[in-house]
Amino acid sequence: MDNSSIEDALDDVLEEFRTGSGESENGLDVDDPALLQLRKSCRMLEAVKSLQRQNGYYTVIIEGSFASIERSIQFYLQEKGYLREDEFVDHRKVYELGEDAALYGADFKEKLIRLWENNRSRTYYREGVGTEKSARLMVELAEEIHRHVLQLAGESHECICNTA
Repeated sequence: MDNSSIEDALDDVLEEFRTGSGESENGLDVDDPALLQLRKSCRMLEAVKSLQRQNGYYTVIIEGSFASIERSIQFYLQEKGYLREDEFVDHRKVYELGEDAALYGADFKEKLIRLWENNRSRTYYREGVGTEKSARLMVELAEEIHRHVLQLAGESHECICNTA
């Protein structure tokens, strides 16, 4: 883009991500990479619930709920050794590995993948429109998955969102 203020803004963002000189988010200052994923899920759940109280941010609530679900699953996968902290996997692979780790069965995995493929991207890219009800149900699903993962991992004491 031929605009020096945009270029400056981009340079500032790149520098901050490189150096991390700003203040860290509350609750995310942990050394354990698996625990970091759990805490990210907690923060996302808190954020989507905050947005619910403000009413009308359905697309962001749906997106945040999907992100929370994936962070919860990734926490478990890393905690149990199914995924290394430096291993990048796409959305589908996270859901597939969740079945491998016995978080859920094949039918649930397939439903979760279909939910993600058929609804997350449609809502996100505005091919479909999120509703209050779909947003509310996504938050409920994210909370249920979060609780289930915490119960199986025995790590509810590490939850910072009071979902456990």
